[in-house]
Amino acid sequence: MSQESLYVRRAPSFSSKLFGLAPEAFTAFGEFNKQALAEGALTVRVKELIAVGITHITGCPYCIEAHTGKAKAEQASLSELAEVIAVAAAVNAHASYYHGVNLLAAYEGGHPEGSDLYPLGNLARVEKLAELNPHGATSFERYVDQALKPGKLTEKEKLLIAVGAAFVTGGAYSIEIFTAQAKAAGVTLQEIAEALLVAAVLNAGAVVGHRVNALHAYERVSL
Repeated sequence: MSQESLYVRRAPSFSSKLFGLAPEAFTAFGEFNKQALAEGALTVRVKELIAVGITHITGCPYCIEAHTGKAKAEQASLSELAEVIAVAAAVNAHASYYHGVNLLAAYEGGHPEGSDLYPLGNLARVEKLAELNPHGATSFERYVDQALKPGKLTEKEKLLIAVGAAFVTGGAYSIEIFTAQAKAAGVTLQEIAEALLVAAVLNAGAVVGHRVNALHAYERVSL
């Protein structure tokens, strides 16, 4: 691999250098990571499927490699992981598309002073987006529906991945929609809570994983 790559692997002593500069915080993060991905209401396998989906939204190559390996160790097949990626991509697209109802409000003069930026009633306005771009809307809706259909993974597994991914996108409408669908599919609030923690630790983990890049950049600059 070229030494110019920002993602080149470095020796463990190099990549761990930042740990020694904030040991208590990094130790606490390590414990959080361990607990968030441990067996609970959700199995380790399901948590790793959620994790793989989220890594494809955060784009952390270190996380993709680590959690793909862990999911494989939990007997996840390559076909199942391909479905995980499709769900993650659909949720990422879903969050972007549904933000369009805020675009409509902004384009039409903005939100009144003191009004809610994410009123639940906004969801009804997504039909306006479909009217403006019917072919695109139809293709989008078909993709999301197809990505979430049971296949190698069950409906419940896919919706847990979708909920975890929605937390990472920060899309309020996506969180609302996929959480409601998950509940209808039999997902419990405890399982939602655990999916949330997986999402939180993977989002933070992507930042921690990029420490190699930060150190590489810092040491490359001459003062």
